Amino acid sequence: MAATPPLEGRTVAVTRAETQLGAARQLFEQAGASVIDLPALVIGPPDLWGPLDDALAELDQFHWIIFSSANGVDAVEQRLARRGSSLAGRPRGVRLAAVGRKTAETLEALGAPADFVPPAFVADSLIEHFPVSGWGQRLLLPRVQSGGRTLLAEAFAEAGARVVEVAAYETRCPAGLPSGALQALECRGLDAITFSSGKTVDHTAQLLAGSFGENWIETLEGVQVVSIGPQTSRRCLERLGRVDAEADPHDLEGLVAACIRAVEAAC
Repeated sequence: MAATPPLEGRTVAVTRAETQLGAARQLFEQAGASVIDLPALVIGPPDLWGPLDDALAELDQFHWIIFSSANGVDAVEQRLARRGSSLAGRPRGVRLAAVGRKTAETLEALGAPADFVPPAFVADSLIEHFPVSGWGQRLLLPRVQSGGRTLLAEAFAEAGARVVEVAAYETRCPAGLPSGALQALECRGLDAITFSSGKTVDHTAQLLAGSFGENWIETLEGVQVVSIGPQTSRRCLERLGRVDAEADPHDLEGLVAACIRAVEAAC
């Protein structure tokens, strides 16, 4: 007899960007869960393309491009395409670093595999294990326009690198909750809610407040709060007052495993 999937009979809300819900949904459904899509991010262009375009115009002057998200990879590839270029066709001396499995897979799919991926899928690990001294290196850091971490830029600057940090995309809050998520919250039908970034926490809180008013936090009573990594966990503590489980490794597979632990511990 086949084993019962660990999340059989459980309902899990996933708060990724609407365009990125598919992979998470598939993994949670494989674990037996019913998945409620709660898109908390709308991914779009930055307010100004100028700083990124200026940096890409002199790409041969950089030693490394450091990507902390697949969104950054996609944005840079699209802007390079406008110049008749690509990451695969970048100047020979420019190396690529990627934080996280998804970021590395996105580069691989473009024919531009990362030259370095840190052992842990967090920015701190990239700094600790970076394969060369930062001294004298010129680094390009494409990132989200607002709310992105400046830790990478600060740490490399302290190590003597010349860092150019530019907005490559922006993540904004959706207009409201989809009907399926609203109904599940109203009926107290969620067992867990998962967060993949600090912004998904902030935006979910904003969406809940817009739908349920000042007592919105009560809609999460009895719902296990699951985070993908330490920065997201800190935001959960700040905005939601708790985090019940954290992914390790800090990727979607780790998020599913953490959700299983949290739900089982709550029984």
